[in-house]
Amino acid sequence: MLKGIPVSAGISIAPVLRLTHETAITQAESTTPVDTTPVDTTQELGLLSKSVEQAREQLEKLKEQTEEQLGSEKAAILSAHIAFLDDPAFVGEMSALIENQQLAASAAVSQVADQFIALFESMNDAYMKERADDIRDVSRRLIRNISGGDTVISYPEEPFILVAWDVTPSETLQLPLQHVRGIVTAKGGATSHAAILARSLGIPAVMGAGDTLMEKVDSGSLLIIDGTSGQLIVSPDADTLAAYQEKAAQEAKERQWYEAIKDLPAETTDGHLVHLMANMAVPEESDALIASGVEGIGLFRSEFLFMDRSTLPDEAEQFAAYKHVAAAFGDKPVIIRTLDVGGDKHLPALALPQEENPFLGFRAMRISLARPELFLVQLRALLRASAFGRLLIMFPMISHLEQLREAKRLLEQAKAELRAEGIAFDEKIAVGMMMEIPGACLQADAFAKEVDFFSIGTNDLVQYTLAVDRMNANIAELYSYYHPAVLRLISQVIEASHRAGIWTGLCGEMAGDPLATKLLLGLGLDEFSGAASVMPKVKERIRSTSVEEAKQLAEHVLTLSTVDEVVQYLKDKAL
Repeated sequence: MLKGIPVSAGISIAPVLRLTHETAITQAESTTPVDTTPVDTTQELGLLSKSVEQAREQLEKLKEQTEEQLGSEKAAILSAHIAFLDDPAFVGEMSALIENQQLAASAAVSQVADQFIALFESMNDAYMKERADDIRDVSRRLIRNISGGDTVISYPEEPFILVAWDVTPSETLQLPLQHVRGIVTAKGGATSHAAILARSLGIPAVMGAGDTLMEKVDSGSLLIIDGTSGQLIVSPDADTLAAYQEKAAQEAKERQWYEAIKDLPAETTDGHLVHLMANMAVPEESDALIASGVEGIGLFRSEFLFMDRSTLPDEAEQFAAYKHVAAAFGDKPVIIRTLDVGGDKHLPALALPQEENPFLGFRAMRISLARPELFLVQLRALLRASAFGRLLIMFPMISHLEQLREAKRLLEQAKAELRAEGIAFDEKIAVGMMMEIPGACLQADAFAKEVDFFSIGTNDLVQYTLAVDRMNANIAELYSYYHPAVLRLISQVIEASHRAGIWTGLCGEMAGDPLATKLLLGLGLDEFSGAASVMPKVKERIRSTSVEEAKQLAEHVLTLSTVDEVVQYLKDKAL
């Protein structure tokens, strides 16, 4: 069994189409040795110019098709490719190499592409690293045009799972949807453009499966791909194959049912309405999440702008990212959590100190309040973006009322600055806080008077309530959001919010667990926010029960004393 990074959910079973180096897709042509014998520069410049124009026409056509199929946001990926063709530092450098070093056009493309790829891959920013794939994409297209090769790969007219070293965005868009059943690559990750496009196209995908992938998988061999877990099973035995075939069939039935209820409200049988939202990590997920039928974003993690880079994003960069998401969702709510780093999330640009207990140390709001000049930059960017959609601001890791009040004071300072500068923003922007520290939950009545909403973060709440490191395999069995103490804290927070006339959401893994849906509904939860892929199951549970039934279940659960008792009771009631 192999394992990679799950980037697009779904189970697929099909023969492998293994694209090797010779197929000019899995390895960048820019790394292939090329003839550097002096050439006729006029002829080679002509070849390069013709190749660039062909590439522009090809990409414009593909962009139009993509916009029609997937929307303008995904088509913008190809706009970036077209922009490279107009970049003098890219194509201009190729021309210079032909003129000054008498290189062949293909050699010039290869050499410049290598330089750009090395530059992007050397960057600390994970998102920028993966832009090297865009360079590979454009350079491959140019070299194919120069050589007279076909820029469209020929695929079999039967089901297959593509296995490759890597796959570029345009190659992903040109896959035959009627036959491709999955994508597996040795390289790549969840934020690559190819991964984002695979999710939009509904193609199960696992990426980053490692350098040995191509050695372990042969063309024609049967492969099972699980785009939810990242597992890959090559040449499965009969029992394994039968089990996954049954699982895949069940998934197909569920997808049909979920599609049928996608646009229906999350309403109980007795008319009680709750809201189903999605968690989001990067702006490029916007179109796919909107298409999934969620009502908005319950947690947008702003860390993606700060991670894996040596410099901090300025106000303009943050504003552009937040505005993009706000505009994409329009009147649908988007809750953006302010910077939440420290603990398991390191930030090189801040040079955070090494700590013996980082999860209990200098992290999240504690960093923001200690560095108000940085916090104000983010607050200004968020406020400016609020003029373009329905943004809500959420503060993480609040344990003391004084922290919340100081964060709100700085928010008011940012508002005053923008007013003085004549910059528009939503004057009534809602402000909430994460309820993820037991001390804050126990003081929920006091906090509820200061904010517009709560969002319970069960991942950290469980960790802090039970003193269990959720990443420690030795004690993993002790980590459970079904622990009676955790459930009572959740109940207290929801009740306190309702007494104060505000609402409570939940954005941890528990929100997407169908077994917990009825319980949370009975506890009075107003909003569920989880992975978009699991929200249809949650909606199905909500639409098949009544609030009164859920309340009775929750009342009984709160009398139980152990995790096992809670889980068994919920399973019995789910039958």
